[in-house]
Amino acid sequence: MTTLEIEQLESQSLGARIISFIGRVIVATGIPMIAFFVLYQGFLFLRDSHAPRGVITLVAIVWGVGGVAILYWVFNNIVEKLHGLWRARILPFVFVGPAIAILSWYLAIPTLRTFWISLFDRDGPPHGLNILQQLASDAFVGLDNYRAVFTQDLMLQAFRNNLMWIVIGSTASVIFGLLIAALADRSRFENTAKSLIFLPMAISFVGASIIWNFIYEYRPEGQPQIGLLNSIVVSLGGIPQTWPQWVAISPWNNLFLIVIVVWLQAGFSMVLFSGALKGIPEELLEASRIDGATEIQTFFLIMIPYIRGTIISVWTTIVIFTLKIFDVVWVMTGGQFGTHVIATQFYRQSFTNLNSGFGSAIAIVLLLAVFPVMIYNLRQFREQEAF
Repeated sequence: MTTLEIEQLESQSLGARIISFIGRVIVATGIPMIAFFVLYQGFLFLRDSHAPRGVITLVAIVWGVGGVAILYWVFNNIVEKLHGLWRARILPFVFVGPAIAILSWYLAIPTLRTFWISLFDRDGPPHGLNILQQLASDAFVGLDNYRAVFTQDLMLQAFRNNLMWIVIGSTASVIFGLLIAALADRSRFENTAKSLIFLPMAISFVGASIIWNFIYEYRPEGQPQIGLLNSIVVSLGGIPQTWPQWVAISPWNNLFLIVIVVWLQAGFSMVLFSGALKGIPEELLEASRIDGATEIQTFFLIMIPYIRGTIISVWTTIVIFTLKIFDVVWVMTGGQFGTHVIATQFYRQSFTNLNSGFGSAIAIVLLLAVFPVMIYNLRQFREQEAF
């Protein structure tokens, strides 16, 4: 074979490789673009369609679940065709990438925007101006909204109430859940008892609040009292309390609201504590009894220290719930009678008073209050090798 023929073959081989590379690039970019286009059309349909709700629901399910599956399949196939080194580098992003994108779009970016809005007055940043012009405008108030958060009487009341929810609500939920788990563990009716205690977890916070509204219900004198509390008062010879007497006396009314969350969360903590207690080695318990320890001593000196990590994790999880509590307070009292919490104040300032700057500042303060507890909770999970 002559040199000219070899050069021709090499040029043809190089041309084939270039064509193959261009084809791969087109496929690698074209397929994702088509997939994203289809998903975007589904989003536009869900946003603008006037179709029946059943059709929209079906499209949402297919678009959401099926769309994610298609995206994963497309990207996974593309990455699998790469060389070994690049495949190893890019493949993790196929799994983690969508989650990072969703968290960035729906959590990180809104958080930054909320903080930006909190630096302005009730109308927020002026529209049509760049960042420097917005900072130089009269609407920019700096940290004034944050000063108001920590000085206004209603906000101080909300902080006090949230502290009460944390100390009493979270602690009571943990204590009741732990006691029920320990007592039901030896009962013949363990499964039935735990099912009944866990049942309120199937109810939403709004539904639970409506149920407890009936418990605090009042009927005019002469009519039978259908509210549980007033029925008990009448049966003991007392005078039934009119609505909203049960939830109108501050600060005791907050306790009547906290009871609802304890009723809901005790089942959650009971399930986790039950699993932790069953993980205690039986030999350890038998050894303590042989050494003469009573059941109470075994409970406090063996069981509780052994499941200490679970207790802390459950307590911090419920603390996060109580810090963000909104539904129960809003349905029961609407924040009246001194029952406002941070979340109800945020809603009131943002959507009732239309003070976007002050409302955004409250939201940032609430986020900062939840964040340390969440970090501590994650560390506890790592120590337990939960991840």
